[in-house]
Amino acid sequence: MAKVIVKSLADYDHRLKETISSLLEPLLPAGRLRNARVLVKPNLLAPAAAERAVVTHPAIVKTVCQWVLDVSDGTARILVADSPAVGPFGAVLRRSGLEEALRDLPVQVQEFKESVSVSAAPPFHRLELAREAVEADVVVNVPKWKAHSQMLLTLAVKNLFGCVVGVRKPQWHMRAGVDAEWFARLLVTICRTIDPAVHLLDGVQGLEGDGPGLGGTPRPIGYLLASSSGEALDCAVCRILGIDAVELPTLRAAMDQGFQPSAVEIEGKVEPVTDFRLPKMGSLLFGPPKLHGLQRRYLLRRPEVLPGRCRACGKCWEICPAGAVAESHPEPRFDYEKCIRCYCCVEVCPFGALMPRESALGRLLSLATRRAW
Repeated sequence: MAKVIVKSLADYDHRLKETISSLLEPLLPAGRLRNARVLVKPNLLAPAAAERAVVTHPAIVKTVCQWVLDVSDGTARILVADSPAVGPFGAVLRRSGLEEALRDLPVQVQEFKESVSVSAAPPFHRLELAREAVEADVVVNVPKWKAHSQMLLTLAVKNLFGCVVGVRKPQWHMRAGVDAEWFARLLVTICRTIDPAVHLLDGVQGLEGDGPGLGGTPRPIGYLLASSSGEALDCAVCRILGIDAVELPTLRAAMDQGFQPSAVEIEGKVEPVTDFRLPKMGSLLFGPPKLHGLQRRYLLRRPEVLPGRCRACGKCWEICPAGAVAESHPEPRFDYEKCIRCYCCVEVCPFGALMPRESALGRLLSLATRRAW
């Protein structure tokens, strides 16, 4: 039986220390932390203020670090690290408030820079992951509760993709855009390979809609969740949202590898979170392969520029793994025949100027389909 502990918390100012302590104490014994190299892995996707709910709230990260220091009698060597999808690491720290939050703590903060090759389960066999994640004695995964345009939700399992360093991210996304199920299996494999000691989910304020970046909408949720299993934690979130675990691609992949949602036990009082806006998922491709190009261009959801928001900063055409975004002013040009719908551009846009949208023909088809049913 995999246990997930759930605690209610209305904001980041009251009862944070005691709540995090009550979540971590049953899962992470002091003996594992004394004289240990501890990696605290938050979600530091992009430069964004904490109230935008794009990154793990700095108060959560600070309190986790302080708890580890207290429990280990100050002997733990703590590293806070991630590999942001966009923006200099320093800018992410400053804009999120994490730099200020950790200023007075004896912890090291740095971007993942170096990869090492590690053994992994088939079909991957070898993965290139951040050295610090692989060599840590204890990994504390501190993800954010967010909707995700490609994977429905980004929670505990998806957060470990941040241990893929630098340019390797868009390379994986390129393959993911072709086969999302394969990408979900990759995410599960990364999570199981790193094998964090504990996962602590920041769900005090989440992100709904077209996340995980600035295109999403912050929403109060009021929960912190912790578990020794990332898959169990993600499953608990699905229950809170009232969706079947099989709808989350990473859990579907985990179930193919033996995970059993029925074995997940939730400890704590939980009220359902209703009307949480999730992004649309799924593909409309059908018929002979020779027609798929036309369908991809005219029927599938695709990234589009919201009027008046684009600053032509170049992040989208720099990140695009398929080369589908061309530099142009006052806004980029998209080649939807090349676009693989990985939504990397949406994820990294610092101005929330890109949004996954259905084409006019796609909207017409959706409307006709709904009326037919």
